[in-house]
Amino acid sequence: MFKKILIANRGEIACRIIKTARKMGIKTVAVCSEADRDAMHVEMADEFVMIGPAPSALSYLNMDRIIEACKETGAEAVHPGYGFLSERAEFPELLKQAGITFIGPSARAISALGDKIESKRLAAAAGVSTVPGFMGVIESPQHAITIAEEIGYPVMIKASAGGGGKGIRIVNGPEEMAENFKLARSEAANSFADDRIFVEKYITNPRHIEIQILGDKHGNIIHLGERECSIQRRNQKVIEEAPSVLLDEETRQKMADQAIALAKAVDYDSAGTVEFVAGQDKSFYFLEMNTRLQVEHPVTEMITGVDLVEQMIRIAYGEKLSYAQSDIHFKGWAIESRIYAEDPTRNFLPSTGRLTIYREPESDVNADGVTVRTDSGVEEGGEISVYYDPMIAKLITHAPTRLEAIQAQRQALDSLAIEGVRPNIAFLAALMNHPRWLSGELSTNLLAEEFPEGYKPALPEGDMARQFIAIAVAAEHVHNQRKREVSKSIRPAGALKVEQNRVAILGKQSYSVKVEERQQTLLISIDGEPVRVISAWQPGNPVWAGHIDRDVVFAQIRPVLNGSRVMHGGCSADIVIYRASAAKLMRFMPERQDNTSSKQVVCPMPGLVKSVFVTEGVEVKQGDPLCIVEAMKMENILRSERDGTIAKIFAREGDSLAVDAEILEFTA
Repeated sequence: MFKKILIANRGEIACRIIKTARKMGIKTVAVCSEADRDAMHVEMADEFVMIGPAPSALSYLNMDRIIEACKETGAEAVHPGYGFLSERAEFPELLKQAGITFIGPSARAISALGDKIESKRLAAAAGVSTVPGFMGVIESPQHAITIAEEIGYPVMIKASAGGGGKGIRIVNGPEEMAENFKLARSEAANSFADDRIFVEKYITNPRHIEIQILGDKHGNIIHLGERECSIQRRNQKVIEEAPSVLLDEETRQKMADQAIALAKAVDYDSAGTVEFVAGQDKSFYFLEMNTRLQVEHPVTEMITGVDLVEQMIRIAYGEKLSYAQSDIHFKGWAIESRIYAEDPTRNFLPSTGRLTIYREPESDVNADGVTVRTDSGVEEGGEISVYYDPMIAKLITHAPTRLEAIQAQRQALDSLAIEGVRPNIAFLAALMNHPRWLSGELSTNLLAEEFPEGYKPALPEGDMARQFIAIAVAAEHVHNQRKREVSKSIRPAGALKVEQNRVAILGKQSYSVKVEERQQTLLISIDGEPVRVISAWQPGNPVWAGHIDRDVVFAQIRPVLNGSRVMHGGCSADIVIYRASAAKLMRFMPERQDNTSSKQVVCPMPGLVKSVFVTEGVEVKQGDPLCIVEAMKMENILRSERDGTIAKIFAREGDSLAVDAEILEFTA
């Protein structure tokens, strides 16, 4: 077995690979850019090599420097993780010339299957169902329109060398083609150094289902079942699960057979994923093959018990597969949520900065067979950089049934505390409670259909509102108890209870609250309805945990003036608590007026100005494009929210802007 391997990646996947290598007794070498000098994967590895400046083109994509790092440290093999160099066919070739093993498939397989156009040709030849489209490079918007009219709108423009949702645009008619063609091509060039794109039919109301395969260098290929990745935003997966609610055993076997047939056509020898777009009627078509480890691989590991990273390492070393197809059994249900540094209330704009709070939920197996797993590459005090993908962590739950896995995911999301950047946790928690998700009626359009105006955290209602008030009142009781202790005005020994009358305000509604303490239990009356609360929460802990009546509840909690901000289940509310006498006077207080102006257009995220479409003095209409700001490798078009005249432009092409930096100003 290898004695030392180098991980040509960063973040959570680098940490994930290091954990398995450590378990196998293999020493690890991390590589890092100047921006990642203090990153977790650097701390975890046995040694590290600095390979260049922050931009990935000068560091993590620098093949020559990574090979030099192998030679400097004596690393015998390289695991590329996903992204970066994982699907660059020239990389394993260069490694081979240097006498270093690539922990992944052959350069031939990467070249054939990593290219979306060539892979479709191979799939068709191998008898795999394929989506109608043009199996060639599209040279111009007019060429794309010609193809689209032949196969019918809507169509999907895709980067040939693409992956991770980059370089993809959906076009519903010829009038949308020119702009989307340009954006897809630009993103493809920026993300993959390859601007080739192609066009294929967009299947309406589709589901995204993929088959995980493993192949060795001795001709053995098996599958490890499917994952459903239909919950997507901008073609980027958000939630994944295994198995799929849609598939029956017959359809699963057909998909797996086609995936294995394609892998055999190129003598595939590593972990790989064959992706399909599926109709609600269980029809399916080949989408692409990812010749690498997938972001969502943990859900497959949880239901099969197979460590995919370990198998990749053993296959690369030349060992035969540790499993036959008959050894693969599926147990329970697994769900993965991707935790991103992006603000869901501002159209999911990337959020960068330092993690002032980062607390993961407890990871263990409980008595009900529920497992919580967090794959991350960050720690408290770490920084989310503008240079790389905004993923913070992956939260995985496994349980005997889908509903139990969802319930575990809900609790885990409510237990994950992050501050310093704006994460998408509340949005994911809201999804876990959404009726379509719970019923399994999924499609890749679900988020666009159910959140057409974006995500805004809802105020809790009914029983959940009572839980929110109970949490805030219980927290206020602990604060008051601490104040009494500090002031030395502690209750006399032997006192069994203290009654406290309060008024809690949630939104525009007031609730009369009475608190009675009995040993370790709080009896809280909310408008006359009793609630029993037990919790060991202490001030300063960002996660409130306890029992409310018979429910186990986890919630995010932060102090606000005269109360607490509580976030739970995708809902958020500030609960303000007053003494009854003070509450009577509050109705005479004037409401704060919003005097903000909409004259300025500010940068919604840290990023680079790629283009400015307007000039001073020009008139624009609502919806007109104003500029393009690139952040986290994605190009974002900022459009005018009003009709008006441009008075002044502050930003120019090539400028690096901080969040809320002024871009332009309208006349009054």
